[in-house]
Amino acid sequence: MSDIPSEKKSRLERLKHTYRLVIMNNETFEEIGSYQLSLLNVYIFLSTLMVVVAILVISLIVFTPLKRYIPGYANASAQPEFIRLNQEVDSLKELVEAQELYNASIRKMLMGEGETLKDIPEGQYAPGDTNLQVDRIAEDELLRQEVAMEEIRDIGQTEDFGAQRIAEIPLEQLYFTPPLTGELSAGFSLEKKHFGVDILAPRQSPIKAIMDGWVIASDWTLETGHTIGIQHDNNLISFYKHNSVLLKEIGSYVKAGEAVAIIGNSGTLSDGPHLHFELWHKGLPVDPIQYINFN
Repeated sequence: MSDIPSEKKSRLERLKHTYRLVIMNNETFEEIGSYQLSLLNVYIFLSTLMVVVAILVISLIVFTPLKRYIPGYANASAQPEFIRLNQEVDSLKELVEAQELYNASIRKMLMGEGETLKDIPEGQYAPGDTNLQVDRIAEDELLRQEVAMEEIRDIGQTEDFGAQRIAEIPLEQLYFTPPLTGELSAGFSLEKKHFGVDILAPRQSPIKAIMDGWVIASDWTLETGHTIGIQHDNNLISFYKHNSVLLKEIGSYVKAGEAVAIIGNSGTLSDGPHLHFELWHKGLPVDPIQYINFN
């Protein structure tokens, strides 16, 4: 039993035993510095240093934004911000999908690939129904209205454009300004996939907007050349194809009778200066001759 105290005493003495740390020049053996150290002092110094470093690390994590990068660390104040950002991302994703579907519908109209009554399966409509609307067309119409409203907000208009679209007016009661006066060289034909009329006129003749509206397409395609499309009230879209020059850009607001293009012969589907004019109502092509006098 008497050996245990002596053993502890010897260990404590070894910890307190001092050593001299001498730093010398390796070439001249000149003594540069000399320090007295003990194992106890070294142990205390290292322990203190580790405690200070641990306190600094914990302080950085607790009192700085670094805690956000620690997995599983919950910050109640940041939760509302994360929820808001997630909602904004979801809204932007839905808007992009709506814009892509809207652009696809407009592209089909530009290329003359629109859906007609013959393309709709039987049982989805009643014969003689003037308010024909299939599911896909209804969704496209909602998307068109949503995108049109976004364009109006971007331009800074304060008009209640949505309210103007609520009341549907029969096409027979609307007044259309003729886009061009001249001889009709080809009429409307669903069987031939000719969803508009061709009008002959002298070179440099201006093409006019049939109603007030917003330009939703103003571009060049291989088949139809320089083409411009205008979104009007009452779920109407008008297209003016094979032009030589386009006078309006996407997002422009035009008045009825305002020049939007110059007659031309652009595109592979054209064989002479003329205007190919199309009128679409609720996503379906209609015969413009029934509503517009081109003479």
